[in-house]
Amino acid sequence: MWGYYGSKSKIVNKYPEPEYGKIIEPFAGTAQYSLKYWDRDIVLIEKYDVIVKLWKWLQQCSKEYVLGLPRLKCGENVDDFTWDCEEAKWLVGFIITGAPSQPKKTASKWKTVIRPNTQDYKLNMIAENLYKIKHWDIRQGDFKDLENEEATWFIDPPYQFGGEYYKFGNKNMNFKELGEWCMSRNGQVIVCENSKADWLDFEPLIEMRGNKFKTTECMYLKSEGRKKINTV
Repeated sequence: MWGYYGSKSKIVNKYPEPEYGKIIEPFAGTAQYSLKYWDRDIVLIEKYDVIVKLWKWLQQCSKEYVLGLPRLKCGENVDDFTWDCEEAKWLVGFIITGAPSQPKKTASKWKTVIRPNTQDYKLNMIAENLYKIKHWDIRQGDFKDLENEEATWFIDPPYQFGGEYYKFGNKNMNFKELGEWCMSRNGQVIVCENSKADWLDFEPLIEMRGNKFKTTECMYLKSEGRKKINTV
């Protein structure tokens, strides 16, 4: 949907397909895995209230409304516009810069001059995918609030090294406790991290090259080796 720090949009195809009809994402963010398998029984849980409210608002939005949102020029500020609701302002705040962890105020040169079609592309993509999220169960809360159901668990927490930029980042994360929690989940478990992490037995997934450095995305996988697919 919208750009977000740590999004798995570029590598979501590298992860295993779900073995169960229910997918649970305890650190939802922009929920790229659930979007790929959108017709399953989807449960998202997220601490950051802005993300939760944005998802719930999009569940009720029309294509026409999303497509009618303003496109900002370089240097323009979202506070200079009149908005029907905070959620609309937040959505535009996410698409006027690269991949922020929180909505931004000012439109960047990168998303307005260097890549002038970005806002149109993002809003069109969001509008065309609204139908996919209508049935999703979206909750605000902590990963520990979830019952241990038999499902495909896609767990993408703030990384042990590099996860400090989120609203609720890695500063207060007990990774030993998180690792035990992940391993105790019933069903298929997919956990995302990078190669510096040591709280689970992660395996390399793909090398990512950025403008300044490269990183290796890793994965912990517990697989039941079976499929229970029930689509809506």
